[in-house]
Amino acid sequence: MNDSFLINTALFRGTSVEEAREMLRCLGSYEKEYEKGAVIFRAGESVDSMGMVLSGSVTIEIDSLWGDKTILGRVEAGQLFGETYACIPGEPLMVSVAACEKSRILFLNADRLLATCSNSCAYHNKLVRNLLQISAQKNLALSRRSLHTSPKSIRGRLLSYLSEQARLNGSYQFTIPFSRQQLADYLGVDRSAMSNELSKMRREGLLRFEKNRFLLR
Repeated sequence: MNDSFLINTALFRGTSVEEAREMLRCLGSYEKEYEKGAVIFRAGESVDSMGMVLSGSVTIEIDSLWGDKTILGRVEAGQLFGETYACIPGEPLMVSVAACEKSRILFLNADRLLATCSNSCAYHNKLVRNLLQISAQKNLALSRRSLHTSPKSIRGRLLSYLSEQARLNGSYQFTIPFSRQQLADYLGVDRSAMSNELSKMRREGLLRFEKNRFLLR
């Protein structure tokens, strides 16, 4: 693992390379690699460690008994997943986490992060503060998804999501982090119906797109 990569993540922000290395030992960290489609955390299980994506990406998913899948979000390199459940011992996962592509994951023990460090690490509190900020940002992300799925029409959901992406990127031209199927799952709509609606919007001159690259007009 690249040390400079680690200290530039949101969790280790404000620490030095030496401090980050010490914290990895303190938190009982270990790495594991997953192939595309592999389930990392499964709904119903309980976990004691959070995951950080070192390479690749993962999706947070909900699967119904009938096989329907809803994607709540995508986690890219440097970002965390599972931290909420890892901080509540014995709490069953309501979601699953799966690798979107070949991915390498760093696991960190939550109890060791939240408990008083026996080594009295001066930088331990930095990670706790960073983790709190990450959790707050994720709550905002879930709120955004609720806003995107609140319109009844597929067009309304697309316009809500794409408008936000333009705002976040500061440009009418941007690349979204989802494939067509993942976007449909995220918005809670049928993929074919969504693709038809996107084609209509293109014919009406509202946007242009190629795969996951969009230009709003």
